[in-house]
Amino acid sequence: MRNNTLITTSTSLEGYRIIQQLGLVRGITVRSRSILGNIAGGFMTIFGGRSAIYTELCENAREEAFQLMIQHATELGGNAIISMRYDANEVMNGLTEVLAYGTAVVVEKIKS
Repeated sequence: MRNNTLITTSTSLEGYRIIQQLGLVRGITVRSRSILGNIAGGFMTIFGGRSAIYTELCENAREEAFQLMIQHATELGGNAIISMRYDANEVMNGLTEVLAYGTAVVVEKIKS
């Protein structure tokens, strides 16, 4: 998904002026590992090292939550998100919630 929404973990965007705050936006996804993924991941933990299967699962969950947050901000009329953060919680064994959140704002470029 290609989007021109500006996103920062900071409370401001250098070179831009916040002209309107639209409020909290979030994207949430809940993911589970498949039985085959658990088996393969289990074998990887025996031998140690980087777990590509779990890394990919986490990256996909974060990206989905991120895109949903952008969609929420766009629906509110925002063109930027400030104070962006991620959070993750295990809902139950093998079931993880990933949340991306921030403050949707409307910004304009500062003329120099």
